[in-house]
Amino acid sequence: MVESKNPSADGGGKKLFLESYGCQMNFSDSEIVASILMDKGFSTTQNFEEADVIFLNTCAIRENAELRVRNRLKRFLKKRKNIIRNLLVGVLGCMAERLKSQFLEQEKLVDIVVGPDAYRDLPGLIAEAEDGHKAINVILSKEETYADVTPVRLGTNGVNAYISIMRGCDNMCSFCVVPFTRGRERSREPESIVAEAKDLLKEDIGK
Repeated sequence: MVESKNPSADGGGKKLFLESYGCQMNFSDSEIVASILMDKGFSTTQNFEEADVIFLNTCAIRENAELRVRNRLKRFLKKRKNIIRNLLVGVLGCMAERLKSQFLEQEKLVDIVVGPDAYRDLPGLIAEAEDGHKAINVILSKEETYADVTPVRLGTNGVNAYISIMRGCDNMCSFCVVPFTRGRERSREPESIVAEAKDLLKEDIGK
């Protein structure tokens, strides 16, 4: 793992492109990622061609989703060759947790690999990648719930929104990788869940 030298790195108006695959939890996590990075000066864009940082929030449950992610990453790599500015590409979430350094060292598809419990470290990891290092943090946590992070609602339709109440899973089913990619089960404090719901009502989302 690359140690983050500058965990409070300033985005300086750089643009972030986020693409999510898989379950609703991934889409919810992308809103947490957006919140963390926008607090550091990043803005979001829906056009990857104008982005300074591209993140794919990935799924490790379905083979088809993993194939789509790999094809998408290869497309970004081809695009990067024609871009003058320094474009960073990274993978987040379950697929990042499952494959870990394979993306960085073997396939060499990305600059940054971040597991679902390490999103707070993203500003520092981006700073490391900007310095030319390969940045990775896939450490799973027994406590992280992001309860204090207010999600940035991406592409909301004004009708529904995701509220995460717990993370991980303790059921070690033989057919499922969730306990290994998202860690042990832990729940948010009820007060934080209610507060988020009230905030959504104030924004007229979820009515």
